[in-house]
Amino acid sequence: MKDRTSSVAETPQQLLEDLRHLVSEAEQLIGNAVSEQAGEKMEALRARFAQAQERIGELCADARKKVAASAASTDAAIRAHPYESAAIALAVGVLVGLLLRRRD
Repeated sequence: MKDRTSSVAETPQQLLEDLRHLVSEAEQLIGNAVSEQAGEKMEALRARFAQAQERIGELCADARKKVAASAASTDAAIRAHPYESAAIALAVGVLVGLLLRRRD
C-alpha cells in the first residue's frame, strides 16, 4: 500500500481519486480486527480526509472567483457594446431556433 499522506491533489479528479482511496482503506480497516495499528491508520485517514476537504474548499473558492471575474468581464463588454451584444444574442437565438425546428 502506498503512503500518500504527503501528496496534494491538484485537480478535482485527483481529489475524487484520493477520496475513493480513503474509502477503500477505511473499508479495509473496518474488515480487519480492531488493533492499535488500525487506530493509527484511522487517524492517518482522518488527517488525509481533512486535507482533502480543505483542498476542495480552496478549489471551490478559486472557481467562484474565476466565475465572478468572467461574469464581470462579460457584463462590461455587453455594457460597452449593447447593440452588438443584442445582435449576437438575436443571431444565436435564430440559429438555435432553426436547429430545434429542423430536429422536429
